[in-house]
Amino acid sequence: MSKQTHSFQAEVKQILHLVTHSLYSNKEIFLRELVSNASDACDKLRFEALDNAALYEDAPTLEVRVFFDKDAKTLTIRDNGIGLSAEEAASHLGTIARSGTREFMAKLEGEQKKDANLIGQFGVGFYSGFIVADRITVESRRAGLPADQGVRWSSEGTGEFELETIERAARGTDVILHLRDEDAAEFLSAWKLKSVIGKYSDHISLPILMKKETWDAEKGEQVVSDDWETVNKAAALWTRSKSDITDAEYQDFYKQISYDSDAPLAYTHNRVEGRSEYTQLLYIPKKAPMDLWNRDKRGGVKLYVKRVFIMDDAEALMPTYLRFVKGVIDSADLPLNVSRELLQESRDVKAIREGSTKRVLGMLESLADSDSADDKARYAEFWKEFGAVLKEGVGEDFANQERLAKLLRFASTHADEGVSFADYVGRMKEGQKAIYVITADSLAAAKSSPQLEVFRKKGIEVLLLTDRVDEWLLSHLYEFDGHPIQSVAKGAVDLGELQDEEEKKQVEAAAEAFKPTLERLQEALKARAKEVRVTSRLVDSPACVVADEGGMSAHLARMLKQAGQAAPASLPILEVNPEHALVKQLATDPRFDDLAQILFDQAVLADGGQLDDPAAYVKRVTALLAAA
Repeated sequence: MSKQTHSFQAEVKQILHLVTHSLYSNKEIFLRELVSNASDACDKLRFEALDNAALYEDAPTLEVRVFFDKDAKTLTIRDNGIGLSAEEAASHLGTIARSGTREFMAKLEGEQKKDANLIGQFGVGFYSGFIVADRITVESRRAGLPADQGVRWSSEGTGEFELETIERAARGTDVILHLRDEDAAEFLSAWKLKSVIGKYSDHISLPILMKKETWDAEKGEQVVSDDWETVNKAAALWTRSKSDITDAEYQDFYKQISYDSDAPLAYTHNRVEGRSEYTQLLYIPKKAPMDLWNRDKRGGVKLYVKRVFIMDDAEALMPTYLRFVKGVIDSADLPLNVSRELLQESRDVKAIREGSTKRVLGMLESLADSDSADDKARYAEFWKEFGAVLKEGVGEDFANQERLAKLLRFASTHADEGVSFADYVGRMKEGQKAIYVITADSLAAAKSSPQLEVFRKKGIEVLLLTDRVDEWLLSHLYEFDGHPIQSVAKGAVDLGELQDEEEKKQVEAAAEAFKPTLERLQEALKARAKEVRVTSRLVDSPACVVADEGGMSAHLARMLKQAGQAAPASLPILEVNPEHALVKQLATDPRFDDLAQILFDQAVLADGGQLDDPAAYVKRVTALLAAA
């Protein structure tokens, strides 16, 4: 193929402009990205060679070499990995298929424009080379192709790139950066390059080689020799003894694999022996990723088999509700040619998944149950970021449901956050049997719910559940430590021993005396309410709506509707407070039907619901105000 000129995809043009202008203050990250890409290319060759050993050709030792030419002002990152064909060079280096590209660009244009870690998160690291180079040349040949099918790709990072076929004996890729004159000269220094590699790429398991420098006494300077030396540790961190690894090394490795600038919240490193042998190095981040709520996103755990990289995001190794966990699992038992399909069926994988899940939950328990104020604060930080996702596990992981229930935290009528089930049980009133909860769209809505009035009057604590996942949680968690979990918005209030006989008799007497009015209300609201009854839960409010004991709460019905799903058809129960002035007035008021509708509408609004006919409600209220 003779030299051809192609135009970049529109998104690439935008990224090139943003990368070179927004990330310039942290320009050394280009080397991290290009070395990481080189390492990935070697991993891909190793993986493909499992089925075709001929791809190694005559160079079975995989490595990355970094070298520079001061006179030519070039810096080269060379790998002998899988390489690129001409079609792959055009496709991979000229277009971006990643769906998150637009989000990446939006972030670079916004508040995070100087966050160098974004470039790794979104897989566009190659383009970071243009931070320091005014031209990049890529020379490559894909393993298995003949020498005359090498390819040269080059661009100045503007609107176009050139592509041509070249003769290349060695497989793999050279990325040649033609450095800018003014401010990229520092990267023509072996000391600087070693420093950056040590900072970002020390834990890459392949050797990263650079030419040795020796002191020339006559010239009075360091000179580059023809001998190569390994400048990274070239040993997988997780294979080393824990006693030989510093906390700083653990944190640096986390930042390398996660592209996170923050240190992890917690980590665990273990070698497991027994039926399945594997090593796990797992981290809990401090901050939630942008796509935390995408349940289809694969997790952050990398799978190795006997130190050979197999795949990123091995979702079979960690349950979905722990998708925020980052790290590495290295198995001694799985076959090297394991596929995602085989992972789903493997007994060894199931054992790894169970063991890793227990290890993560153990990390969280050690923080949550610690006597240390610092650990408790770290757990509170974790819960704020990931608590709603952890709740998913209550319905998904029955084997660990009890452990998960102990880790849950809520707001309550006694505290705005951080209340565990154990805390609640420890504060229960004498004679109290149930754990009382209420679900709502927000903390403010939960606190102001009229359904809490009798509980406040008696000083009974109620847990306030305001995450969207809480309805799912309650549909799978029925009790804690022998105490049933009861929604205050469902069924009749049964306070058991907390309600004395005199109170019960008063409710029964009121219901009997109010019976004619209840019957009229039932008739007036027959299209909207399943039942109208005297309440035992209201103190100050005239009425409230509740669901049947086994029915769907109004909160869940609203969420289903918002999600475009049809909720089962059911009418709520209207409970009225016969001691309220408005309710007392009903029996003798000639506007009974209108007042009944207003009473019901106000109960729906107080519960956080929406009216089917807001205009009718406004019309009725306006008429009442005008008459007054």
